[in-house]
Amino acid sequence: MLPSFETDRLLVRPCSMADFAACLAMDRDPEVTKHVVGPWHDPERHERFLRERIQKPFGSGLGYWSLFARPQPEQFLGWVLLIPYDGVGPDIEIGWRLNRSAWGKGYATEAARLIVEHAFRTVGLGRIAADIDPANSASMRVSEKLGLAFIGDGEHDGMPCKCYVMTREDFFAANPRKP
Repeated sequence: MLPSFETDRLLVRPCSMADFAACLAMDRDPEVTKHVVGPWHDPERHERFLRERIQKPFGSGLGYWSLFARPQPEQFLGWVLLIPYDGVGPDIEIGWRLNRSAWGKGYATEAARLIVEHAFRTVGLGRIAADIDPANSASMRVSEKLGLAFIGDGEHDGMPCKCYVMTREDFFAANPRKP
């Protein structure tokens, strides 16, 4: 079971089928998915893909977390993921997707920071990665705020991407254990 997290502004809990309709509605906004490769234009494939992602056991400490506004816990903002790359690995990717109404408020950084800490302090990962569409400057800024380092240009699902990584050593150098 994945842990839940809280900040002053957010409730971050394991994604479940109770979040399915909200996730589906978010993904059906073409502005939300324009930087992400996926089956967004085929409703049947999209629903199957989303169900599989929500229900799949990715391994200990890995999966999807749904984000909710703390003052309005029924308000779905989006999700953060920590899963094997492309769902199979061996590398572990971190990612986020938010409803348009949640953009520009720091929610992605705030939630993903919790998941980065979980990745290194709890799960004990050696490295995490994020591949980002070169046109998605907002996600590149989130990666940089989290401390992921740009390592070069690459390709993800046949599309160009900017590759970011953080190692366990980088994380602990920037975030020493608190007494």
